[in-house]
Amino acid sequence: MNRAVFLDRDGTVTEEVGYLTNVDMLRMIPGAGAAIRKLNQAGFKVVLVTNQSGVARGYFPESLVHEAHERLTGMLKSEGARLDGIYYCPHHPTAGKSQYTTACDCRKPATGLLDRAARELNIDLTGSYMVGDKWSDVELARQAGAKAVLVQTGFAHDDPGNVRPPHVDDPDFTALDLNEAAEWILRQGA
Repeated sequence: MNRAVFLDRDGTVTEEVGYLTNVDMLRMIPGAGAAIRKLNQAGFKVVLVTNQSGVARGYFPESLVHEAHERLTGMLKSEGARLDGIYYCPHHPTAGKSQYTTACDCRKPATGLLDRAARELNIDLTGSYMVGDKWSDVELARQAGAKAVLVQTGFAHDDPGNVRPPHVDDPDFTALDLNEAAEWILRQGA
């Protein structure tokens, strides 16, 4: 079984811009490409997992999510880095009025995206890491049995939309950015 580092997109790999309604808004956080390259070189599967409820809300079409991920893949390639998988959730349980307005098992902190990646990429979740900028990413890691790393490049710890649920334990590590997170993961050894 493979070990993986699961990465949230917005605020972790790319700059947090609210709802990304145009691919020209997509900018990688400085150092993110180098961090992913280090993880690639160390033998980790690197998998992007992201909620994209703007689709359900009607802010942008699902095709824009694909365009953004193609652009991100190209940006990473130019830095010698790659993603082994990209998984996203276009749903929201209550927002919008479309086929995407539904309860699902893939909206983080539910484990559907990680479960699917584990099946398709032969990943051992208990030997893996989840890196993100929100408490929902920490909660996802806990529910999936992975280690949790919280980065401070996206939603601030005091953002009213990023409230720590009382049932969620501290992350295993809090990092300034993805580069510091990758360095910590690499120091954990096999």
